[in-house]
Amino acid sequence: MTMTSPIQQTMTGTPTPGDDRAVLNVRGLWKIFGPRSEKIVGTPLERLSRTELRERTGCVAGVRDVSFSVRPNEVFVVMGLSGSGKSTLVRCLTRLIEPTAGQVLLDGEDIRQVGDKQLRELRRRRFGMVFQHFGLLPHRCVLDNVAYGLEIRGMKKDERYRRAREMVELVGLSGCEGSYPDQLSGGMQQRVGLARALAVDPEVLFFDEPFSALDPLIRRDMQNEVIRLHHEVGKTMIFITHDLSEALKLGDRILIMRDGELVQMGAPDEVVGAPADDYVRDFVQDVPRSHVLTTRWIMRPPRPDEPLDGPELGPDMVVRDAVQTVLRATRPVKIVSGGELLGVVTSEEILAVIAGPGEGHER
Repeated sequence: MTMTSPIQQTMTGTPTPGDDRAVLNVRGLWKIFGPRSEKIVGTPLERLSRTELRERTGCVAGVRDVSFSVRPNEVFVVMGLSGSGKSTLVRCLTRLIEPTAGQVLLDGEDIRQVGDKQLRELRRRRFGMVFQHFGLLPHRCVLDNVAYGLEIRGMKKDERYRRAREMVELVGLSGCEGSYPDQLSGGMQQRVGLARALAVDPEVLFFDEPFSALDPLIRRDMQNEVIRLHHEVGKTMIFITHDLSEALKLGDRILIMRDGELVQMGAPDEVVGAPADDYVRDFVQDVPRSHVLTTRWIMRPPRPDEPLDGPELGPDMVVRDAVQTVLRATRPVKIVSGGELLGVVTSEEILAVIAGPGEGHER
């Protein structure tokens, strides 16, 4: 039996820059702040560290040669510490900040090349944005706030209010249509922001640290709300956060940034199971590995004398969900995909993960 490594398995099907199945392709994106910033990309200066570049030119590289693709209906999380470039990146994707170099392709069209009128239409019709600061109009009630983007679009009153009521119900605010923002809690205000973004039926939803100002319990509720809404409406989402637990909870894939650069990109189990460097390793050291790693990460080849008539599990089952089956089994548990035996897991492998780094800490 041929065994493949967890890295090879988790990378299978991972979108790469230029992926023609992607909604959004980002290629070689740069944002440099400072004088004559446009003269830096493509010269030896671009290879300088952030500190060296600032000392020699007075410029700061907010985003440095970042490339990635986002597929339809994917929750793609960009995370990093303060100053890592994550918020600059998302603002470049929507041209709230003009990139210095690179391409941002939406369904194959480079939005860096569109004019102001087309850009406004993109933001009105194809992009939805939810920010940390809710940006609600204080003199408008909930229903009018949710309908605002449709009003700008020119939708007729009856139609836009019908759509707005649907979105208010979707985010769990039925009965609050006539309330004003100052009458709502922070979590409720953020739900209004979500409803407003969803009302225009965007192709891509951008979230820039939307829950970082909320209390922990409300934040958890809003994270669950995003997961629920994603299951119901299936939007492509790009989510910015500095919180690893939030990234692991929400993301189909995670891009980790440091000093404007892409450090690692992969599925949550890949980031936790195979950190690219010490920076990422420090990030994930307290994560309960059994909550994130899947059985493909802990499986091993069967030994020649081992029976192969035990129960079966899939390779993408999270370890903590496999614990009972494995510990109760009297035979090695087979990890099977598409009828192919990938490996086996026993109590030895399960207990090694449970006893490993991060276990015993709450996420």
